[in-house]
Amino acid sequence: MSIRVMLVDDQVLLRTGFRMVLAAQPDMEVVAEAGDGVEALEALRSTEVDVVLMDVRMPKLDGVEATRRICERADAPKVLILTTFDLDEYAFSALKAGAGGFMLKDVPPGELLAAIRAVHSGDAVVAPSTTRRLLDRFAPMLPGAGTGGGIAGAGGAARPELGRLTEREREVMMLVAQGLSNGEIAARLVLSEATVKTHVGRILTKLELRDRVQVVVMAYESGLIRAGGPRA
Repeated sequence: MSIRVMLVDDQVLLRTGFRMVLAAQPDMEVVAEAGDGVEALEALRSTEVDVVLMDVRMPKLDGVEATRRICERADAPKVLILTTFDLDEYAFSALKAGAGGFMLKDVPPGELLAAIRAVHSGDAVVAPSTTRRLLDRFAPMLPGAGTGGGIAGAGGAARPELGRLTEREREVMMLVAQGLSNGEIAARLVLSEATVKTHVGRILTKLELRDRVQVVVMAYESGLIRAGGPRA
């Protein structure tokens, strides 16, 4: 079955380019397009969509708020944010809102297609290390950010849900937030990769998070990770 994609961007030319790339794939089809978040939400009422390619800055309703509203739906499609380097701070907000990841607008076609397939299968569409570089860059600019690249007043006590984690799960969470893959975490902790995968699944369940990307976001917000490295 084809992956049903909706393109949301106020630039018609950009949507046309993405549509041409996707139309050439036997396992993808563009089922809807929208020029802003309002149009996107309206289209979802009548069209079944698997993956939304979402721009950030748009008129009427921006991509961050549109992502939040989409991800609140019981049958929510996956959302892949399209951004540029100078708008990465907005991508952070979209990740918090529930997006599965982000891609740059000038991404090579092959990488974009791989990302769509990945997010459709339930994986995060950017490496955690890439997300961490994003947060390292913009964490000091976020509300509540303090000096030295940390989050002012943040800490484990500020997020009581972290108390649900076992000591091992907390250790795994720290390594996920530092951008390590399951294989790398397994080697670091001398565990099997299957065991690490189980720990990651439990972390997501206990903290009510969607994916590894949101693990990284929570680690920053809770103060477990500071820009540039783990919290001392």
